[in-house]
Amino acid sequence: MGDSSELRPPSPVRCLPNCHSLSGLLASPSPMLALLEELLGLSDPTGLAWRLVVAYLLGSVPFGLMMCRVFKGVDLREHGSGNIGATNAMRVLGKPLGLLAFLCDLGKGYVPAAFLGAGDPQWAVACGAAAVCGHVWPIYLRFKGGKAVATGCGVLLAILPMVVAYAGLAWLLTLLIFGYVSLSSIVMGLAFPIAAWQLGGDPALILGSSGLTLLILVRHRSNIGRLLAGTESRTQLFKKRSSSHDTPSHGESGGNE
Repeated sequence: MGDSSELRPPSPVRCLPNCHSLSGLLASPSPMLALLEELLGLSDPTGLAWRLVVAYLLGSVPFGLMMCRVFKGVDLREHGSGNIGATNAMRVLGKPLGLLAFLCDLGKGYVPAAFLGAGDPQWAVACGAAAVCGHVWPIYLRFKGGKAVATGCGVLLAILPMVVAYAGLAWLLTLLIFGYVSLSSIVMGLAFPIAAWQLGGDPALILGSSGLTLLILVRHRSNIGRLLAGTESRTQLFKKRSSSHDTPSHGESGGNE
């Protein structure tokens, strides 16, 4: 008959992971999700999606802002630094209630990483990252949120607690020596990936903590500018709090979460 070259067997079709059969293709909602599964080592990217949404929504809850409204009848964004984070809440609420606000911000990072992460370090990092994004860009507050320190600590506490212990020690020593909360938070952020690496953390944790460091640096960029200019005010957390909620100087106001 014709040329034998026309009878060549068909070339094998290259498939994305988990798409070697029709059932595998149906199990992956899209080639992009299949590729995500391969790159991140996640066994069920569709199951991860709702976990990320829940983690983000939980991270978006502005506990400090709500506590200031309930206990003081004020808008936290109009006092102190104007930030919704734990340090500014402590300035307005006082130390006992401010500590509770800090624990709430810590918890909204801890809970997604510990429970939505399902015991998998990669899932825990992904859910924790979603919670941190919620804290920094909360959907309830038109995406204007905190500086990622307290919520990030909660995430790392759930995955590898000793990272927070070492970084927390760096935070405390920096605060005692220099007296700047902003500088202490920056040093703590820098210590996260170093501690994770030294402690033999999962590669996903090292990568995630490095991303957290970059986010903390970006969120503190105005503080870094004032530190370099010598205009950043030192913390007033260890001094007796005034009964009023007057806005502090600009240097102090930007120096905290």
